[in-house]
Amino acid sequence: MNTIALAKSNFEQEYRQKLCSAAEAATIVKSGDHLCFPLGVGEPTLFVKALAARKRELEGVVVNQQHHLCPDYFTEDSTPHIKVNAWFTSHVSREAVQKGWADFVPNHFHEVPKLLREYWPVDVAGTVVSPMDEYGYFTCSLSVGYTMEAVKKAEKVVVQVNPNAPRTHGNCHIHISEVDHIIECHEPLKELEIPKISPIEEAIGAYLAEMVPDGSCLQLGWGGIPNAVTRALMTKKDLGVHTELMSDGIVDLMLSGAVNNSRKTIHRGKALATFALGTKRLFDFMHENPMIEMHPVDYVNDPAVIGSIDNVVAINATIQVDLLGQCCSESFGHLQWSGTGGQADFARGANRSRGGKAFITTASTAKNGTISCIVPTLTAGASVTTSKNDVDHVVTEFGVAKLRGQTAKQRAMNLINVAHPDFRGELMEAARRMNRI
Repeated sequence: MNTIALAKSNFEQEYRQKLCSAAEAATIVKSGDHLCFPLGVGEPTLFVKALAARKRELEGVVVNQQHHLCPDYFTEDSTPHIKVNAWFTSHVSREAVQKGWADFVPNHFHEVPKLLREYWPVDVAGTVVSPMDEYGYFTCSLSVGYTMEAVKKAEKVVVQVNPNAPRTHGNCHIHISEVDHIIECHEPLKELEIPKISPIEEAIGAYLAEMVPDGSCLQLGWGGIPNAVTRALMTKKDLGVHTELMSDGIVDLMLSGAVNNSRKTIHRGKALATFALGTKRLFDFMHENPMIEMHPVDYVNDPAVIGSIDNVVAINATIQVDLLGQCCSESFGHLQWSGTGGQADFARGANRSRGGKAFITTASTAKNGTISCIVPTLTAGASVTTSKNDVDHVVTEFGVAKLRGQTAKQRAMNLINVAHPDFRGELMEAARRMNRI
């Protein structure tokens, strides 16, 4: 047997020795342990459900995670047993955070690995991985983010191997020697339906497309507006991608030829991301695709790295913008809805980029046109996600407001001009009272 064949045989033997059921893996968790799971489809759901099933045997277990999938321990009676520190809430964790059953950790996404290193112990890390290769490596597949840092720091590592998880390129590999327990799972990965595009989102997408020259390097979030943007960019040339989120819309741009990454300053020829959300079509496209690389978030979202790329165009959404340009993108008043994520990371990175542009998007109104999303001041208790100093442009269905480099009075007028006409009069009056115009 040659050396490679022998190593492969040894890795396979080690795999079999570490293979166990989810229930068996869950027994390694002790009272007082700190656990860390990846965001989104990187969450090892079989392990999490097995952990939740024995929660009453445990006291004081803490889970650190961003964007959760499994709802089993997000209940009021779970708190003494398993408490969650959410770095970004999802539909699963939102109510628990708002009612105090879970806690919330303010953060910039690119700093999460550093927070893990310096502030949070990790006794057990668990993650979904693609099947092991002949060299003994799994990949973190669709959710790299802070996963590698959690695995590095953890006392015990549990991987949930799923053949439906695409094998991805980049800095996203875990060797079997780093793993303590292996769970096999054949369930389909959680898909997100592609949001439909409303007429308002289509209008915003058209404005944005006009502002994106050929050769730009894109960062896009999730939702109807990013989908509208990708649809409007199909005729562009030589676009690049450096984004925290890989989505179906980016697949469309790559297949159309609009994205080829040929003009990127770094990682030329490659589209970079740190996690992916979308459909099976996206997952299949990413499998063994050398055009896409997945890297940890402290690299992908680092404003210094983003700023080293020419012509970055960052596009993100918000809930509310005040007349000074402060954006609340994560809460309704004091009620936490999501998190900062990478919005501020990319706003700052795009501002550093030579030729870069950052866009914050919002419909001009909410609640069927009854309230304005451009307001004199943010709602009491609202979180400032992107500061007035970082906001470059604000886009609604009524146009583009340039804020960066503008005075407070210029900002107010530019924002009022893209507000809904029904609210411009009262915004003008409020601006006068505040001496903003």
